[in-house]
Amino acid sequence: MPSSCPELAAATAGVAARSKPWRLPVAVGFPLLATVLFAFFFAAAAPSPLFVVFQHAWGFSSSMLTVAFAIYAIALLISLLVAGSLSDHVGRRPVVLGALVLQAVAMGLFLLAHDIGGLIVARVVQGVATGVASGALSAAVVEAAPASRKRLGALITSVSPLAGLAAGALLTGMAIRFTGYPVALVFGVLAVVFALGAAVVLWMPETVTQRAGALASLVPRISIPQQARAEFVRGLPVFIVVWAMGGLYLSLAPSLMLHVFGIDSGVVNGLTVAVLSGVGAVAPTLLGRFAAPRPTIIGMASITVGVGLLLASLHTRSLVLFFVGTAVVGMGFGGAFSALVQTLAPLARSHERGELFAAIFVVSYLAFSLPAMLAGFLVAPLGLLATAEGYAAVLLLIAAFGTWSQWVALRRPTRSLPVSE
Repeated sequence: MPSSCPELAAATAGVAARSKPWRLPVAVGFPLLATVLFAFFFAAAAPSPLFVVFQHAWGFSSSMLTVAFAIYAIALLISLLVAGSLSDHVGRRPVVLGALVLQAVAMGLFLLAHDIGGLIVARVVQGVATGVASGALSAAVVEAAPASRKRLGALITSVSPLAGLAAGALLTGMAIRFTGYPVALVFGVLAVVFALGAAVVLWMPETVTQRAGALASLVPRISIPQQARAEFVRGLPVFIVVWAMGGLYLSLAPSLMLHVFGIDSGVVNGLTVAVLSGVGAVAPTLLGRFAAPRPTIIGMASITVGVGLLLASLHTRSLVLFFVGTAVVGMGFGGAFSALVQTLAPLARSHERGELFAAIFVVSYLAFSLPAMLAGFLVAPLGLLATAEGYAAVLLLIAAFGTWSQWVALRRPTRSLPVSE
């Protein structure tokens, strides 16, 4: 009888193993999740070079153009507030899967849009999908990173949005220039990508344990883990300047190219965002040799200098100076944001990480959308050039203050230690 016990245990283990669904290895899941995060932000930038094309075809105003841009971020914010911490309770995989399906639907709506109303509907659905995915997907990338390289997960989480924005704007601009059907090409390919992503995520391993409180987590709120609050508050000027600058480029840069510099080119429109985000994606690697908070200080100082160059380029109408300023801003755009995310991510426990990233993206997308929307409504009474100059001047002041506050933190450190899991 005793000899049958090991056999019974082995048989039971075999049945349990067969009853569990097959999952992709964690080593495969990590790069795939990082790719999905990249794809979401690629799609976020893809419509930007097409806005001017849509405006020419459908004849809507510059104010409606910025509404179409900003409504995406508003929808994203609402979904973040509602579902930002949902994945901490039900798991990352089901939340990311739902977001991917919704994002594929949004790409189809872009294909079907025939007026500004259809474009706005597509942007709303896209915003909801990205908002649902942002916190869960960012946390999943950090958690799926190899155990010995968790900082790599935080780095990829901060770089993927910038790299995605750069590639989305540039490749869409090239599609406008070199193909006859850019809308069908861009959004058709993206619809397929997100549908395939949903199929792959079905087989992803889960990175957190489910816990109670899912329904309560849907009550809109912003929650920041206690141990991360001091760093989060200190980093607010960084989040505001970095993402308000991104909002300026994605909403008004194509109009500036046309009406200030006299250039009507989808490639150039895409380059404005690609240079900003592309340099931003490389910056964390260049600044990574410095200990925190020095990369944040250098990044904010770069933004301050770069915005000054942008103001000079608008005043002199120098396209070369505009792109030089954009590259300098991009260094700070990526360097400061990445450094701050890498500082904050280790301060949250696994069951707090989704809500921390949700809080980061809520602040970021408020800065991304509201100033750009306000600028859009000021274009008519003040003019495009005056509005852009005023926008840049305000960001210059905030960047200078952010540089000073981070410098004070370096001189009088009160930094929290990473928490243990």
